[in-house]
Amino acid sequence: MKVSTRGDYASRALLSLALHQDQTGPTSVKDIAERTGLPQPYLEQILLALKGAGLVRSKRGMGGGYVLARLPEEITLSQIVSAVDGPIVAGDFGRPHENGACEHEGQCVLLAVWENVSQHMRSHLDSYTLRDMVERARGSSVEAYN
Repeated sequence: MKVSTRGDYASRALLSLALHQDQTGPTSVKDIAERTGLPQPYLEQILLALKGAGLVRSKRGMGGGYVLARLPEEITLSQIVSAVDGPIVAGDFGRPHENGACEHEGQCVLLAVWENVSQHMRSHLDSYTLRDMVERARGSSVEAYN
């Protein structure tokens, strides 16, 4: 699996919000962009997708910006990546035994393997929360750089 630029940027933006969660009030897109080094126009699009997925909330106007919609321990990397990239899959090959997917030799066997790989990728990304990333960033996790 290759995480897209959007998935990486979304993860970095939410990690920034989580790292500064003790601040009072929302964080502006400009501040997130400056802290993370991400391009502001692209970041705005990503934050809108994250808002649509219910991962952040926004406030408009003076003093506006973004805050996490849930606690960092309730947001997984899988949710973040899926919010901006769609479902996490090994490929768009279809599912075994659906819509004529098994019409050719060996096809169903491979489709089952790709489905299994997809499940493992989702499960692995589900095992990491924003709280985990905050702890790693602050060096308080034994696995900070593993």
